[in-house]
Amino acid sequence: MVKCIKCGDVDAIAKAGIVRGKQRYYCKRCDCYFSQPAGAEPEVPMLNRRHQTTIMDIASALNISKSTVSRALQGHSDINANTRKAVLDMALQLDYQPNLLALGLARSRSYTLGIIVPEFINSFFPYIIIGAQQVANPAGYHVIICQSNESLETEIANTQVLLASRVDGVIASVTGETKTLEHFGKFQKAGIPLVMFNRICEGLDVSKVLVDDHDGAYKGVTHLIQQGCRRIAHLAGPQNLQIGRERLQGYLDALHDHNLPVDEELIVYYDLSKASAQACACRLLDLPQPPDAIFAVNDPAAIQVILTAKSRNIRIPAELAVVGFSNEPTSALIDPALTTLAQPLDEIGKTAVQFLLQEIEQEEGPFVPIQRVLKTELIIRASSLRTKAFAS
Repeated sequence: MVKCIKCGDVDAIAKAGIVRGKQRYYCKRCDCYFSQPAGAEPEVPMLNRRHQTTIMDIASALNISKSTVSRALQGHSDINANTRKAVLDMALQLDYQPNLLALGLARSRSYTLGIIVPEFINSFFPYIIIGAQQVANPAGYHVIICQSNESLETEIANTQVLLASRVDGVIASVTGETKTLEHFGKFQKAGIPLVMFNRICEGLDVSKVLVDDHDGAYKGVTHLIQQGCRRIAHLAGPQNLQIGRERLQGYLDALHDHNLPVDEELIVYYDLSKASAQACACRLLDLPQPPDAIFAVNDPAAIQVILTAKSRNIRIPAELAVVGFSNEPTSALIDPALTTLAQPLDEIGKTAVQFLLQEIEQEEGPFVPIQRVLKTELIIRASSLRTKAFAS
């Protein structure tokens, strides 16, 4: 509460502008002009707790125009340094947050990017998101993260939310149920750049960030062959996804190049759920001639193979060698530790956003989609070291 320094009245006080960065007051009772004493707390308007501070609130508190506040907040050179300091101080006291939607409309941008991923159960996609944010945030962009829970219906809803949010661009990895990309095509129709990563379906001419799934699978199966395995099964992923097809082909090519026959009963397909992985593992282990090794399309499936085999007292790797794909943190913790193909997760996220920003920032001419294929690294652990197991 401001009190007149001459008569002490508090009810007759009015604001009289800012002089040299200080709020001036006028007492209607005694006709006195004054500033607050040095060290006194500035008057802060009491706002309704449900009210979000606006530029008008700052202008009213300082008795200056809305345009002056706006220019001060944006750092315009025509604003007096003391006035700008008073505006910034009041904005801080009132917990003012810029209206990004209004700012985006004025600039025809929201400075927001969307990320759509199929699941958070495993660490794979969270690590990619971390890499994406490491590029997006320094560039001045906020990120909206949507998780589709391996549901096509939810994925479609996610695309609608991002379209309604007027995002400037989207990076996305599809669900195991996704077979067409019509809902993603709406981004292109709206002129919103789209980059697909990891899991993609064919049909959209957009930039892509992938890993060399064929080469990774080939290296994993070749490693099993080098360990003396000859009846190698493949727990495959959905074939509507490129990663499922590429890893299956890498498996087949490794067998062919090492003169091993392809046995169709040793290839089973799972829908990326835990229950399906367990069922596929049982199906392979129940064969009259069970496999001596299993290459799984990802680590979660490989871990279910190990757990199922151990429940049946099957020795790993002496009786069954196992290789996964993705290098989940749990792959090093399970007993025995899982051999797997590591992917550069942070690089996937960073590259996807870099491609997106390139397309957003291009001012003239059509954007030519970019594709980058990153290499995997074979991480050899105890689950596949069959020769060592036999030697012991």
